[in-house]
Amino acid sequence: MHKLKNIKISGFKRLLALDLEIRPFMVLIGANGVGKTSFLDALRTLSASASGTLNGVLSQLGGIANILTRSRADELSFSVDMDVPEYPPLKYALHIVTEGINYAVSKETLAQQRPEFAQPFMHIISSYGDIRYYNIDKKEGFVRPDWDHNKLETSLAQVPKMFRQPEELRRILSTATQYHVLDVGNRAPVKLPQPMTPSALPGAEGEELVPYLYYLRECDRDRFDMLLESLRAAFSDFEELNFPPVAAGMLAMTWKDRKFNKPLYAHELSEGTLRFLWLASLLQSPNLSTVTMIDEPEVSLHPELLSILSELMREASKRTQLVVATHSDRFVRFLEPKEVVVMDIDAEGCTSANWADSMDLDEWLADYSLDEVWRMGRMGGRS
Repeated sequence: MHKLKNIKISGFKRLLALDLEIRPFMVLIGANGVGKTSFLDALRTLSASASGTLNGVLSQLGGIANILTRSRADELSFSVDMDVPEYPPLKYALHIVTEGINYAVSKETLAQQRPEFAQPFMHIISSYGDIRYYNIDKKEGFVRPDWDHNKLETSLAQVPKMFRQPEELRRILSTATQYHVLDVGNRAPVKLPQPMTPSALPGAEGEELVPYLYYLRECDRDRFDMLLESLRAAFSDFEELNFPPVAAGMLAMTWKDRKFNKPLYAHELSEGTLRFLWLASLLQSPNLSTVTMIDEPEVSLHPELLSILSELMREASKRTQLVVATHSDRFVRFLEPKEVVVMDIDAEGCTSANWADSMDLDEWLADYSLDEVWRMGRMGGRS
């Protein structure tokens, strides 16, 4: 599986100049306001650049003027490397500037340094409206678009089919998925009966949790049983999930608890139980995108559940690059330094980010757990 290797983010809110290795499982820690969620938003923006939704995402974030580092940056830029086995990495770079009340793609490149060439091989190179890309179907190689090019979207999202490796980078970036804290209000989708349609994931709001679990039980019983075992480890009285029909084409979900004669319906479960069920279901899915982002997974969860959650995440990171943002020192207790990114504010008021295993922590970890070392301020990332 191709994986992202490194990311550089410049001019994105507090992320004035961030350069960070991307690992299979990375948990962002730090005080409020240090840039954890901004990092996830920056990844989402980069994903939008590959899926053709850049304009929409920038609008959702308040426009580029609201995103640029205050008084420090007049350009928003991203650079990401993708591992290519036995070859140098593929590198994608994107630069965006304000233009009137809108924005412009000032520079965009997709390149790879190949052994047979002295200079990097360019798949895409563009500046403002000057768009050029390597067309694999034409002998002349580099061409300009003979089709309508949307200037508010990137060439990466619009050029025709490229070679296999650039296509893989486009797929990885475009399918990156961000999950926020699950809504468990009275009329939340996760609490209601749901249509019986094939579902590969439980949905960002749990709106497909019921059909997803039903089809997992019917089509991948081993994985469904693994999920049940995780739930039994988390909740000692849990026995089984069932999916009774409640109307034509509609299923409900029931939770069998050994202390009750009748099963509990989804709307009767506690917030923490529903959120853990949704997270465990998500992490067990064989259909996770190549990059998965989860913001504050610890919300409503009892501290004892965090150990199980960390193991589920560690297992899921074999199938997806998992990026998690947390405020919970209890969660950090169950992590290893190689899984933790410490985010802090530097002397200039901007974000710094360092992997915990790059710090000299061995002597401290001989006597204290990782969360205790963090609380004592030996890693930074405290207010």
